[in-house]
Amino acid sequence: MSRSRPYQPLLLRLWHNLNAILVLAALITGFGVYNSYDGRFGRLPVPRIPEIIDLHGTIAVTFFLLFPAFALYSFHAGKQRLIQADSFRHLRQLNRPVGLISLHRVINTLLLLAVTLAAVSGRMMQEDWLPAGELHHTWYSLHLIAWLGLFLCLLSHLLTLVKVGGKPLFQAMLEVRFLPEDSPVHWPTRFRNWLSSFRP
Repeated sequence: MSRSRPYQPLLLRLWHNLNAILVLAALITGFGVYNSYDGRFGRLPVPRIPEIIDLHGTIAVTFFLLFPAFALYSFHAGKQRLIQADSFRHLRQLNRPVGLISLHRVINTLLLLAVTLAAVSGRMMQEDWLPAGELHHTWYSLHLIAWLGLFLCLLSHLLTLVKVGGKPLFQAMLEVRFLPEDSPVHWPTRFRNWLSSFRP
């Protein structure tokens, strides 16, 4: 394995990439739902897909079940990739690496919050609201806001990722090989150690 690129833990890569696929699929199908049944703020001239709500719902439920584990990982083992106490102070130095890294951490945190709002508001919606033309529900409005926030945060995440790590970091996130100490055989022990860290 090349040492010229930053190494990313295997578990982070698996959770991150799986959740990224689900988020992208939810964004695309979510726009399809909006485009088919709403369109108040603009609409693309594409045919309506009758099963788009079911498809979006299936992806959303899968994501809803998997996301809590990724969130726990992010706020525990991956907390150094999220907002830090000095992050906002360093945002004044965007012309330096420390400023870009701080911006990336802030965006990562906002991305997790947007995903959480999208997941919760989506679960609170009823499947028959949009086909019935009921666009006035608060949870649907929150879901639209969450969709837009998620889209903007994901775009910002990718743009700052280019600035922070560039091609080597993208390659590291897609790498299939891993270090021996990062092998899945060690995960049960690490999980037990992680659980014990919560005990007084």
